[in-house]
Amino acid sequence: YIYHNEDFEKPFFSTYVKTSMFTLYLLGFCFWPPWRDQCNKPTTYMYIDPNMEDENFYTEGNTNLSDPTYVPIKFPDPSDRSSGTESDDSSVKSVRFSKLAEVRHMSETDATEALLARLSYQASIRAGEVARRAASKFSIQKVAKISFMFCILWFIANYTYQTALAETETGIVTVLSSTSSLFTLVFAAMFPSNLGDRFTLSKLVAVFISISGLVLVSLSDLTIEVKVPAGAILALVSAFFYATYLVFLRKKVDHEDKMDIPMFFGFVGLFNLLLLWPLFFLFHYSKWELFEWPTKYQWTFLLLNGLVGTVLSEVLWLWGCFLTSSLVATVAISLTIPMSMFADVVFKRVHYPSMFYIGSVPMFLAFFAVTLLAHYENWDPVMELIRRCYVFVFRRGRPIRISECEDEQTESLIGINSGDHEA
Repeated sequence: YIYHNEDFEKPFFSTYVKTSMFTLYLLGFCFWPPWRDQCNKPTTYMYIDPNMEDENFYTEGNTNLSDPTYVPIKFPDPSDRSSGTESDDSSVKSVRFSKLAEVRHMSETDATEALLARLSYQASIRAGEVARRAASKFSIQKVAKISFMFCILWFIANYTYQTALAETETGIVTVLSSTSSLFTLVFAAMFPSNLGDRFTLSKLVAVFISISGLVLVSLSDLTIEVKVPAGAILALVSAFFYATYLVFLRKKVDHEDKMDIPMFFGFVGLFNLLLLWPLFFLFHYSKWELFEWPTKYQWTFLLLNGLVGTVLSEVLWLWGCFLTSSLVATVAISLTIPMSMFADVVFKRVHYPSMFYIGSVPMFLAFFAVTLLAHYENWDPVMELIRRCYVFVFRRGRPIRISECEDEQTESLIGINSGDHEA
């Protein structure tokens, strides 16, 4: 809509603005106390494995107390005596105490252990789980380093997709970009982050079903034109880099508790904002994309698209990827096409041909199939079906005769009995 209806065909400008809007998440350092605490002091969480025995743990630097400090003691008034409990005989000798108390502070580790020791069993289990998650959580410096590593991959994937939209029809771009699920399946099998990334024939069939359904959906609203396939190549490049970014990020961060996803995208937006602005001059003077400041109306659509279509949706999508698998996330992206068309049917009263509805069914079925396969990690129904068909076809042609088995057993028994008689 921005490219064609608003006549603002600036892929680099659009990608740069929308990706830079991720920096809004860095405001969490101002309003979210856990992020602010990480800046003020380093984390002191430490997870202790109860099954690990280390004799030096409590002797090497973990039980040291602080330097002594002396605090004056306030003694009670001697005139105050408890009635009936103490003798008034002046001959009783008194004990003189020091007027200063020596105070030493425990280390934070020992204080934490002492606190855990006083908790109930269930409370200690919950506290240990919180400490384990906090100990495995990445620091701000490490999150920023990961964001810097994946900033370029993210930008290339999105920029090539935006450029493909400007060069080719939307239907062709969406069909070719859906091949990212196939790239994801292959890359995840080569560089697995968990057992759910294992390659199976069932996942491969589900991916092809999803792509075929998307082809039918796109053909229902597609006018084929003979054009230079530059946009098609860019769409494939975008799918490749998108799958690469997702699989390697999932490999780097294997659990959602280790990294704050909004903080990650916040640093991605910051690095994009600081590092990629010189490309404006390069693209402008090379006449690849002439710089042009958008109008107020164009700014409205750019910011709206950035907030909803990039800032919010990408965080939810990556969070869902960590909770499920990278393949489920990429297959779910392709569902945006039929869902947007369903929205046109409901709100705009648009009529699509029957091919659209026929193609939507396998897409949703493929998504639920991939979700089930990711949940049951070792389940491969297609391979089981092929094995059963193999057994049914080839074992059926070679029946086992029972009479031959009985003769062999009889001969064996006779041989054993004869040997016993000889002995």
